[in-house]
Amino acid sequence: MDGGAEGTQQPHLILAHKLFLLTHPDVQDIEKVQLKSDVLDSIKSDGMAPLYETLAASSVLELDQSLLDSMRASNEEELKKLDEKIADAEENLGESEVREAHLAKALYFIRISDKEKALEQLKLTEGKTVAVGQKMDLVFYTLQLAFFYMDFDLVSKSIDKAKKLFEEGGDWERKNRLKVYEGLYCMSTRNFKKAASLFLDSISTFTTYEIFPYETFIFYTVLTSIITLDRVSLKQKVVDAPEILTVLGKIPFLSEFLNSLYECQYKAFFSAFAGMAEQIKFDRYLNPHFRFYMREVRTVVYSQFLESYKSVTVDAMANAFGVSVDFIDQELSRFIAAGKLHCKIDKVAGVLETNRPDAKNALYQATIKQGDFLLNRIQKLSRVIDL
Repeated sequence: MDGGAEGTQQPHLILAHKLFLLTHPDVQDIEKVQLKSDVLDSIKSDGMAPLYETLAASSVLELDQSLLDSMRASNEEELKKLDEKIADAEENLGESEVREAHLAKALYFIRISDKEKALEQLKLTEGKTVAVGQKMDLVFYTLQLAFFYMDFDLVSKSIDKAKKLFEEGGDWERKNRLKVYEGLYCMSTRNFKKAASLFLDSISTFTTYEIFPYETFIFYTVLTSIITLDRVSLKQKVVDAPEILTVLGKIPFLSEFLNSLYECQYKAFFSAFAGMAEQIKFDRYLNPHFRFYMREVRTVVYSQFLESYKSVTVDAMANAFGVSVDFIDQELSRFIAAGKLHCKIDKVAGVLETNRPDAKNALYQATIKQGDFLLNRIQKLSRVIDL
């Protein structure tokens, strides 16, 4: 996790995704055999004794004691060399070399997945760092480590720390990178609206290849935008965006998913929707919100369809979506009961009647509600004063 080549994802985050798939109940056993082999190869190549021990304890991998002992011995030997370099730098070299020696040790702890020692060493390195840009780089290392462990408390604190550092200075390139990290954090914690805004701001300046490839970034941008932007904004910022159009076709089902929604081709949308559902289910950041996202997308598409009608038959809507009448009836009943759709079903006539609340009526109702609340507070206060 110590940098990686320009334009490549951190090996640790690739490993994290494989570990997620290895423990996913819907991944086929035959695929898990290959995933297990890949995970073990990564662990051996980087000498990840702490991670191997954790995975063996949780029965994700089988424990090979000789392999664990060998990796531990290798870790101790490498740490001894790093400590010698730190001692030599402190005795014979300048402050810059001392900092680099401490940073090398922090990166080694990150490489072998020793989270606590890595954080401790990063903090020690920060104490020997003066430049704001270098302090920011340490925050990015911490964020990568936090995303590996899905430690969102650490992510949140690190983002806040980075924003405070930017008040002291900092370059635009790092500021733009932070937007992507924050966008990923917002998406992972179900704040899709803010995630979409941060991702859209970063489209033309994206350089954060260490956490995911550009295609994945566009995938997240489109998914978060679809459920948070209105049609006009979606057209301007997503459907017609040249940066998105260049890679849209490379991601399975995404072009059909976006364009069929915007062009009101609902049968094509539901077909693409099924393919997209599989991708979302197997994404480690989106998987916890799978059911929520599926529900929000359906709310958007049903609302868009009903927007054009005062009333429409259930049969016509079922035909438009290429599904059965019973399916649409059950779907709409759930969404209406949850207050997601403003319409009612006439079961006898088989008709849907929309009853969209207008803005003035909503404002009137809100004013009445707030007025009642204020009067209740005044009455309570008057009773207290009377006493």
